[in-house]
Amino acid sequence: MFNINKNNTLGVLQELVENNISNTLSYMPESYNQEQQEVIELFKKRIFLEKTIDEAISFNKKLVFPNEDKNLQLATTAEDLISVFKLRSDVYTDINYQEEFPDTIEGLNFDKYDSTSAILFYKIDKTITGTIRVVVDSHNKLPSEKNYSFEKIRNQYCNISEMSRFIVNKTEKGLGQEFKYLFKGVYNLFTNNEIDIILSGLKKEHLKLYTKFGGVHVEEELISYGTFSVPCVILSWNPLKVSSFFKKVFLK
Repeated sequence: MFNINKNNTLGVLQELVENNISNTLSYMPESYNQEQQEVIELFKKRIFLEKTIDEAISFNKKLVFPNEDKNLQLATTAEDLISVFKLRSDVYTDINYQEEFPDTIEGLNFDKYDSTSAILFYKIDKTITGTIRVVVDSHNKLPSEKNYSFEKIRNQYCNISEMSRFIVNKTEKGLGQEFKYLFKGVYNLFTNNEIDIILSGLKKEHLKLYTKFGGVHVEEELISYGTFSVPCVILSWNPLKVSSFFKKVFLK
């Protein structure tokens, strides 16, 4: 109830601010009016961040996630989510992915899909070094649908989802367990919640590794994906059909 009341209050405050300063004042310099618009946009983004955090926490707390790995967790606090959003921003900036996956607020990479996502992270000591999310289908649809329609797949399965925002901070030395444990976490999420298939869009050069998982099917090959002008694929993964390789490498 607290979160609902807080979101309602933020919504009312946003409306009041917009009503008071959104109209340009003819007797003021253009630079002043521009500054007022920037204030509104920043305020909207702050409200969106608050809303996303509240909804993501609520969503993740409802998931069934049996887990014996102390370093692997679901994001269920605001501090966890801010750290995840910051890691996304830092890594995407380093690898020049910001054009395809831009920050909503400078230094924080999040979007509307986080509200209905299982957000996993891998943590060593107090530092989050890797993260991935499984976006559950909703009225927002799924992230890759800006490039490819999943309607045909919706007709085949009741509950579809998408893996995205897979991030590992490679600047941290002495690591390397993130890939294993994050995908073990995805497997646990799939097998303990009502998910029928997991989809993902990725560069074709990475496909060979994913096919070793077992239960992987290429739904479509694309000549490009958004701002990535390289061959890409849309794949589906059914973790109930994982290979002996996946069981040996990821589940033990």
